[in-house]
Amino acid sequence: MQTSIDKSALGAAPALSPAVARTAFSVLGAISFAHLLNDMIQSLILAIYPMFKSEFSLSFGQIGLITLTYQITASLLQPLVGLYTDKHPKPYSLPIGMGFTLCGLLLMSMAGSFPVLLVAAALVGCGSSIFHPESSRVARMASGGRHGLAQSVFQVGGNAGSSLGPLLAALVVMPHGQRSIAWFSAAALLAIFVLANIGRWYQRHPAVKKARASVAVSALPRNKVVLAMTVLMLLVFSKYFYLASISSYFTFYLISKFHLPVETAQVHLFWFLAAVAVGTIVGGPVGDKIGRKVVIWVSILGVAPFTLMLPFANLFWTGVLSVVIGLILASAFSAILVYATELIPGKVGMVAGLFFGFAFGMGGIGAAVLGHLADATSIDYVYKVCSFLPLIGVLTILLPNTRDAKEKMVTAKA
Repeated sequence: MQTSIDKSALGAAPALSPAVARTAFSVLGAISFAHLLNDMIQSLILAIYPMFKSEFSLSFGQIGLITLTYQITASLLQPLVGLYTDKHPKPYSLPIGMGFTLCGLLLMSMAGSFPVLLVAAALVGCGSSIFHPESSRVARMASGGRHGLAQSVFQVGGNAGSSLGPLLAALVVMPHGQRSIAWFSAAALLAIFVLANIGRWYQRHPAVKKARASVAVSALPRNKVVLAMTVLMLLVFSKYFYLASISSYFTFYLISKFHLPVETAQVHLFWFLAAVAVGTIVGGPVGDKIGRKVVIWVSILGVAPFTLMLPFANLFWTGVLSVVIGLILASAFSAILVYATELIPGKVGMVAGLFFGFAFGMGGIGAAVLGHLADATSIDYVYKVCSFLPLIGVLTILLPNTRDAKEKMVTAKA
């Protein structure tokens, strides 16, 4: 993966207006690679929960609290960061945010108690709260008008990184112990270097100068925007509550139900997360062509038959179904995020921060709630309950067609 930004992209961006700018694939590749490194570090932490559980004698509820601490820290700050940078762009906030992640990673490698683990998780969450709104803005600035494609390229980096975390945990951390977590500080340092390069391109972009003066009006009336945003939030809730059951507890589920060793269970988690990475790249470009609403329909509600079958499948079909679920479910977020920016134009950072933050918050709350549910019942029961969550996708019927609204707005102005 290329770690430096093409000089032509650096020079060309300021000279072109957003209307005629071409997609800056070198910038998209760089921000996607940084996303890969960022989310690889985060998923690595999730994948070594079995080691923490054993070394610190943690309950499932405490495991959930680690995720909750990280995700709540990220979710509460992200909308505020996005709202502020919509008016006051901060090109070099990206490497600074990654510095928080680096500190959290190093602290986690040295933690000797559960409270210190929580502090380390909070630092990683602070890094994410800065990274996601601003990097999502960079992706849109580099899109050349192909917003769905840009979001998919950006997010596939994160999903690819998420899939690598469990694999690296199995190959590196589990054999060498907690101290080996510090070895991954090299990934954070590499991300800081890449993000500093992106910051220079960001600083030269015309959108930075126009941020204060821009005023955009939604093509839909306020009540429809509020309804649509509420529906999108519920869809994100269903998606990320379900994903929390996989990312935090899938290894425990496989170990409990099929008596797999930890390393083999982590490989199964890797295949699920790899499927998520593959599915992510589809949702954005398809949404650009056929509309975001269709993609949201298929991704959220369409995955329900497979989630309902998963708790009753044998080991082979569990592997197959988990991959299918990852492929289908992954396409939703790019479409949801771009759809939301169309509902509230001119607020890219705020919308990205709101949805990334809400997604992380739902993941954290989901991890904590499901951990306590697993302690009270069983891991098998958790997966039976979660299998119904995608049925919330039926609410997609309430979403308005933003393309029709835009066309009517243009016609009225003419």
